[in-house]
Amino acid sequence: MKYSLSRYIYGLAAVGFGLCALVWHDISNWPQLKTLAEAPREVVIHTVAAIEILGGIAVLSPKTAGAGAAALGAIYVVFALLGIRSIVEHPLVYNGFGNFFEQFSLAAGAMILYATYGAIASGRRARLAQIGYYSFGICLLSFALEQYFYLSATAGLVPKWIPPGQMFWAIATTAAFALAAAALLTGFMARLASRLTTAMLVGFGLLVWFPAILAGPHSLPNWSEGVETLAIAGSAWIVADFLDQNHADPRRIARTNQ
Repeated sequence: MKYSLSRYIYGLAAVGFGLCALVWHDISNWPQLKTLAEAPREVVIHTVAAIEILGGIAVLSPKTAGAGAAALGAIYVVFALLGIRSIVEHPLVYNGFGNFFEQFSLAAGAMILYATYGAIASGRRARLAQIGYYSFGICLLSFALEQYFYLSATAGLVPKWIPPGQMFWAIATTAAFALAAAALLTGFMARLASRLTTAMLVGFGLLVWFPAILAGPHSLPNWSEGVETLAIAGSAWIVADFLDQNHADPRRIARTNQ
């Protein structure tokens, strides 16, 4: 994974998160942080931005990737946990679950990166990588459910010029997430599923959010959604690289690249 694009995509997306926070000074980039409304706003924004930017930069180098992955993984886990309040308050609204698993999917990528580059014993390295791998598989199932429950909204994001139609692609990508989740959790054709999922997420970024950013360059939601899609694509790519290193067997983990 030393020269893999997955690590660079993941790290650059984290830097993008931090820059969005600094440019807009708006915690709506992370809805979970609304639970910290009583904390000093500037302190929260600058602390989160610093962790994202420094952690993202650290991930770009093999020598510091372990430390960067630990920092990013910790903050994404915190974001996920902060989202539990919304789930408890509105258990019948899936959006809260969706936000939780979106952040947890980023934490899953960080787990695998830390298992690959961090200073950790081989036994713990294998267990941590496996936890990250299966966690991402569960997150894919959540992505499928989220699109299913908000199918009309999902269809509305599909560019109208792509045949055969918006609803077709909304249903197709929902099914793709569900199949990818099944593949990763069972191990059947997991490598292919992880690569196709990465390609699909990159496609979301290029076809949906990149044009949206060009059309509304001053819109925080456009930038934050685009960066988040890029970050999740990075996590999916990290999972795919993990499978490549371990011959598509999630129970194994390759030696740490130096």
